[in-house]
Amino acid sequence: MDYLIGLVLAVAACGAARLIGFDRERVFYPTMLVVIATYYVLFAVIGGDGRTLSLESIIASAFIGAAVAGFRSNLWIVVAALAGHGIFDFMHHQFLRNDGVPVWWPGFCLVFDVIAAIFLGVLLLKRSDLATGKGTDEQRLLP
Repeated sequence: MDYLIGLVLAVAACGAARLIGFDRERVFYPTMLVVIATYYVLFAVIGGDGRTLSLESIIASAFIGAAVAGFRSNLWIVVAALAGHGIFDFMHHQFLRNDGVPVWWPGFCLVFDVIAAIFLGVLLLKRSDLATGKGTDEQRLLP
């Protein structure tokens, strides 16, 4: 069920962003990645373990760095980081114990992250000039 809900919510969020026009700005998916990256930090706070909070903050910082790098240079970095975060979700429990993480979270977030990466990847394939942010502000917007 967690996978299905992740799928439905990812399609709803990315689809709504497309219909509304939020994703026309280069910053939309990098911002999504920043938010996604911070959830494990939140879960560490809920779990109440300072060591876990420190480790989760370091990991989140790496994904936030990827979001910034992707925004500034090439959005394919954000595609890779979103997909990578999905894989991280699936394997997180093997590397780090975080008692605040809901049991259903890894499957949900795996699917959500990968679907978001696919949405952005498809948009970039449609607009190759968007990936690097070259051109005028108008050209840097998604179609």
